[in-house]
Amino acid sequence: MSESPALSELLKDAPTNWGKWGPDDEVGALNYLTAEEVMRGISSVKSGRVFTLQRMIGDPKGDPVWPGRTPAVRTQILDESDWDEGGKGPDFPGGLHYADDKIEAFLQGSTQYDALGHLWFDGKIWNGHSADTTRGGLEKASIMPIANRGVVGRGILLDMARWRGKDSLDSAETFTHEDLMACAKDQGTEIAKRDIIIIRTNYMQQFHTKGDAFYENFCEPGLVYSPELVEWFQKMEIPNLATDSIANEVTFDPNTGVALTLHCALMRNLGIALTEICDLEELAADCAEDRQYTFMYAAAPLKVSKAAGTPVNPLAIK
Repeated sequence: MSESPALSELLKDAPTNWGKWGPDDEVGALNYLTAEEVMRGISSVKSGRVFTLQRMIGDPKGDPVWPGRTPAVRTQILDESDWDEGGKGPDFPGGLHYADDKIEAFLQGSTQYDALGHLWFDGKIWNGHSADTTRGGLEKASIMPIANRGVVGRGILLDMARWRGKDSLDSAETFTHEDLMACAKDQGTEIAKRDIIIIRTNYMQQFHTKGDAFYENFCEPGLVYSPELVEWFQKMEIPNLATDSIANEVTFDPNTGVALTLHCALMRNLGIALTEICDLEELAADCAEDRQYTFMYAAAPLKVSKAAGTPVNPLAIK
């Protein structure tokens, strides 16, 4: 393949939402989730069944993380052994004992939201803010505005793996916005304006079956860039894209070789929030059984000052 184009060249004519919600905006397309959209999400609830979408941190089978990151490490600080051994456990009046623990983890090493300032090119993050505002922590477009706001609306599950008749999609397998619409149609529904799009690939199944080989020639399946796809996401006013993969899109574009093009075209340019590494298996099985693929989606990432992203446990309420 010839040398990959620069993102500045590839996306020079791509649409942006910079300035749409004012020069100081830090939540982007989540502005589409008005009170009316919250109520539309609530109106999707039919039975009250609740599904949590976070993958376990510290899974005995391993935690899938972006290459170069390490899984979370949980350390036990106090337990009953500290009192059994005498003198190590705190002495509280009345004889109370307790357990305490901590974790060391990448903030984007589990099910998580990206801050809009997480990724950039040409020295500009979301809304035209300078990339210099990321030095030492994000002063602009950190996770905090999203965490303070919260995310509630109508979610729609697009089960791409089942739609293609596979247990899981293959490495580097791609799909388009037209595939999303076709999948929705075959599921008996359609993607509506301002829906929160949730895509199942079940690619993490391969993390648990392949072991270390999962990271060899690493290229996840996912959406692939095209100008038409970006224009569709803008026209549909999509506020949030969530998937069960680590990076929400095909890692390296098979047409250009560019890495994570949609992080730039959708998140940096359009302000679409990205939610990654979701556990969609119970939700997907339930949707396949009752054929209800829309629901209320609610999420609030952890509030961490200046962070580029933080863990979240989203809810799908059917």
